[in-house]
Amino acid sequence: MRRLPQIALLPDGKRLHLQDGPIDLIIEATGSERNVRAAYEAAARRFTGLLDELCDELIELRKAADPARSAVNGVVARRMHAAVAPFAGEHFITPMAAVAGSVAEEILGAMLGTARLDRAYVNNGGDIALHLTRGEQFTVGLMDRPDHHGVMQTINIEADDPARGVATSGRLGRSFSLGIADAVTVLARTASQADAAATIIANAVDLPGHPAIIRCPANELQLDSDLGARLVTRDVGVLRESEIDDALRAGVSRAQQLLTAGLIEGAALRLLGETAVVSATGIRAGALPTFHGNALESTAHV
Repeated sequence: MRRLPQIALLPDGKRLHLQDGPIDLIIEATGSERNVRAAYEAAARRFTGLLDELCDELIELRKAADPARSAVNGVVARRMHAAVAPFAGEHFITPMAAVAGSVAEEILGAMLGTARLDRAYVNNGGDIALHLTRGEQFTVGLMDRPDHHGVMQTINIEADDPARGVATSGRLGRSFSLGIADAVTVLARTASQADAAATIIANAVDLPGHPAIIRCPANELQLDSDLGARLVTRDVGVLRESEIDDALRAGVSRAQQLLTAGLIEGAALRLLGETAVVSATGIRAGALPTFHGNALESTAHV
């Protein structure tokens, strides 16, 4: 018998909260009352048992992804693999790097397969899948650092924009990072793609071997970590301005590659008070605000 998740409307009566183990979703949809109700019921049905599906294939999901083939069978598991596969040839990455975005996509898909909605989002701990129809928009705030609630700046995703996924990764989130970025927020065509790309870009923001950076094996912090004995960042000491610039440039270079390849629509990289933004219109550096409004808070996933 499937374990029943927690399912409840939030006090505002507009947003649905679904929680099961580590999966914690905030969902909001707009449309007719009937369609919103049907969409929320579909979300709850699909959410029930979803964690069990992932756990059934957890051993494979924690292994380094093979860029050429997938050894997993579940719909969400296959989406996770597909999201990380473009990076697996050059980088160590497991399908778990895209778990939050992939779950958000799956729940949104269940909602849209049941009801016509004007606008909807599924926020899985800061990794967000979006649905926007003509004239609708979604306001997000760029996180300064995933463990704080401060906002640097808000931006709008319009219905005509290609981005339908938002994800943030970094050393200060709820998971581990190989890099030193406080936060890297990525916009992509899907939430799973954004999730995987945010991990890769955050890992690239780094100063290998720097004495001010404290690292330790991931499996010393979490025995079953998919990163095994790879060194993850635990603290970043004082860095010179030139060193911060060097680390951000490394991340920017990776983000530019992904932008050119069509794997992301843009990224904001944050490190020790400095920000670089990569978009189709170029790179902008300097202080920047955070994702606000409907995006709640962002967290990191590796």
